[in-house]
Amino acid sequence: MLEWLKGRAGSVGAGVYAAMLSLVVLAGAGSVGLALHQPWLFPSLGPTVMLFFESPQLDSSRPRNSLVGHAVGLVAGIGALYAFGLQDAPSAPVGGLTGAYLLAGAVSVAVTTLVLTTIRTPHPPAGATTLIVSLGILTGPSAWVHGRGHRADHGSRLGTERPARRAPHSSHAEGLSPGARTTLGR
Repeated sequence: MLEWLKGRAGSVGAGVYAAMLSLVVLAGAGSVGLALHQPWLFPSLGPTVMLFFESPQLDSSRPRNSLVGHAVGLVAGIGALYAFGLQDAPSAPVGGLTGAYLLAGAVSVAVTTLVLTTIRTPHPPAGATTLIVSLGILTGPSAWVHGRGHRADHGSRLGTERPARRAPHSSHAEGLSPGARTTLGR
């Protein structure tokens, strides 16, 4: 379909096609997130969807590459977070970028790149996934597995506390660190 549109309407037709499909998929994921009170829209989903619809012929656009890529990024991010002793630290957006976070971010992306290149399963958006985790933005096992988890305060254990009650409209940001929620206006 994309090639047909390129032939009939040029790059504008292909752009409209990719944009509409991206809109539908992201709105659908966001709607599911709203219904489940979980943050289903996360930074690396955007480039993943763009790859699927803008460049479906690329290896990095294959669903297998996406699933494996984000899984590797998740594991590398968790590994770097713990390797640099950041599992209990405020996230980089909250506590500031430290040397440890700089190294955790760089190492997690390097490991993700190494593994995905070695197994010939490229998926560049996985680099965003690994940074989201290694910088402490998506917190704790609950968040890593289910897209949920948060810190009740900056010094607490990651993803283990639950708020006593939710403030109106706060459910969208539960899996994000306090600083990320503040940035999002939550």
